[in-house]
Amino acid sequence: MRRIEPEVLWKMIRLGWAVGANLREADLLRADLTRADLRGANLRGANLRGAYLEGANLHGADLRWANLRGADLRGANLRGADLKGADLRGADLEGADLREADLARAKNNSNTQWPEGFDLTRTDADIPF
Repeated sequence: MRRIEPEVLWKMIRLGWAVGANLREADLLRADLTRADLRGANLRGANLRGAYLEGANLHGADLRWANLRGADLRGANLRGADLKGADLRGADLEGADLREADLARAKNNSNTQWPEGFDLTRTDADIPF
């Protein structure tokens, strides 16, 4: 896993270079990515545990097998994002746009906060007992 320094990441975001960026397996533990534009970014296998992604634009992003445990994704745009196998345990997704997102085998638990009216049973996500 490669660590990306926060100032480098923010420079990429400010300059618009994070759109479609290859951040595969990046270590973004507790990174503040509030309102970041990460459309189409490759975040496959990235460590986003405890990251702040409130209002972030992750439309079409590849988040397969990403660790989003305890992440703040309130109001994030995850439309069309690939979240196959992602760890969403304890993540806050209230107000997030999950239309057309692929949640196959995504892990979640009773602490995962879903958008109001979201029906987990209509996805292929792992349903905790």
